[in-house]
Amino acid sequence: MSNEIQIAQQELVEDFEMFEDWMDRYQYIIDMGRRLPDFPLALRTEENRIRGCQAQVWFVANKKDGRLHFEAISDAAIVSGLIALLLRLYSGRKPQDILDTPPDFVTALQLESHLSPTRSTGLSSMLTAIRRFASEAVAAA
Repeated sequence: MSNEIQIAQQELVEDFEMFEDWMDRYQYIIDMGRRLPDFPLALRTEENRIRGCQAQVWFVANKKDGRLHFEAISDAAIVSGLIALLLRLYSGRKPQDILDTPPDFVTALQLESHLSPTRSTGLSSMLTAIRRFASEAVAAA
């Protein structure tokens, strides 16, 4: 069964295949982070902060028309880029699709072997938060 998230993950993997080395991939991730939309200062609260990230990360979810829409930002360039990846994959998706689709892109892109341990932990924490938001949305439906 193919869904929007699986397709988005495949497109992301294909995008990364354009780059020959990890320096170019890191630059691509950082550039994605620079294009994140502004994140309101009013939402940079302790309640919206993701634990488990070495960098400061704020993450907010809103449900509209049966889909979850995420906003997020970090004070670190590479982490903002990882946020941009996650928003590309998960924002605007159905909560059940988020829960039903494993984050295969992490393995496909070999992120765990190319990110520092603290960034890998942060990525994992952000994925956990996205799944928690999706679980809460499904439970509330």
